[in-house]
Amino acid sequence: MIIPHHELSPEALQGIIEDFVTRDGTDYGEVETPLQVKIDHVGNQLDKGHCFILYDTELQTTVIVPKDKLPEILKYEEMVELGLT
Repeated sequence: MIIPHHELSPEALQGIIEDFVTRDGTDYGEVETPLQVKIDHVGNQLDKGHCFILYDTELQTTVIVPKDKLPEILKYEEMVELGLT
């Protein structure tokens, strides 16, 4: 299920993004990028529609995925409903 990021409170959105950028495997290279820079970058990508917050109802977890990965994750009907096809 896609969670519209603009419907979340600023605190909730900040928490989801912060959790995402501090997970293992989200490194930005050899030079350490400040946490707030990472958070701002992901927030901007959400604002531009380049990525989306998904909620897994079975695992009760959130993940942020790029728009081009949505077809692999969502059912076709959900894509049509969201106007992404």
